[in-house]
Amino acid sequence: MNNSNEQYIGKQLVANLFNHSGVFVLPALTLLTGEHIRLISQHKIVLEPQDVLQVDSAAFYQLAVDDCTAAMENIFEQLRYTKTKRLPMLELRNEVIPFIQQVSEKNDFYGILSALQTKDDYTYRHNVAVGIISTLLGKWLKLKPEELSMLTIAATLHDIGKIMIPAEILTKPGPLNEEEHALMKKHTTYGYEMIRDTVGTTHMQALVALQHHERMDGSGYPFGVLGHRITDFSKIVAVADIFHAMTSDRFYRTAAPLYEVLKQMDDNAYSKLDPYICSVFINKLMQSMIGNEVLLTDGRIGKIIMILAHDPLRPLVNIGEDFIDLSRERQLGVVRVLSQ
Repeated sequence: MNNSNEQYIGKQLVANLFNHSGVFVLPALTLLTGEHIRLISQHKIVLEPQDVLQVDSAAFYQLAVDDCTAAMENIFEQLRYTKTKRLPMLELRNEVIPFIQQVSEKNDFYGILSALQTKDDYTYRHNVAVGIISTLLGKWLKLKPEELSMLTIAATLHDIGKIMIPAEILTKPGPLNEEEHALMKKHTTYGYEMIRDTVGTTHMQALVALQHHERMDGSGYPFGVLGHRITDFSKIVAVADIFHAMTSDRFYRTAAPLYEVLKQMDDNAYSKLDPYICSVFINKLMQSMIGNEVLLTDGRIGKIIMILAHDPLRPLVNIGEDFIDLSRERQLGVVRVLSQ
């Protein structure tokens, strides 16, 4: 394979691409995946810098996430249709994972977050979102590169068992009744079995599908195990899963504002979620809000100047000449962070 083509993954073709015999290979504006690069190299084409567009970040996130979402939908449909329990790992590794890794490398949480906001394909986009957020979180937790790529795949596949759940339950426009909920809960064990029975996956990845709804205090499902029995990967994916679900518009409720979500996650940090993983996540997200304006409970608007490690949800805020340390001024609080 011509490796010089590899550098163009994630860029867009300027014009229609033809090989030396004039055979049409790819249309203009294709966002190049590893799969495309292989095809181009098979045609013995060597791309030049002027053949591709550098996509600006926001457009890149949107394109990459939309492409991954479509690929996930394809994978799901394929499995539903063939009724096979074997996952197409090759497709996942070529068409989904490289983009999730590329987007995660950007470390630009806000830019990425808006691309993850669902259109009407929550079921598929959610898998991609949890893949990206878990990968970012794994980085912040300083996982080794090989652990990180295992985590990315595990997180992207965490809900794969949902293909065994009837579509009308997945897309029901309101809360599920008891019977439906019992059926929905089975996506964890289905997912576990599918990943376990697929060649090229690890037991750790299968456990994430099984355990991402387990909670530290034993209140989760399918087995209600306590925190020390839940793997670290599963704890990371649980945080990413809850965060994306709460910040997304769903059929039956609108997304909660970011700060609200972080506050709720913080409230659950000791009972439901892993406190260390949760605090790293909240801290990093708050760090990325430095410079944003916030609306305070007394109606004033200030700017976040500094995040205090011991109490990240109560930052140091500047209003005019004043600096207010919300970790000390307990009577004041943030209502919401205003987007820039």
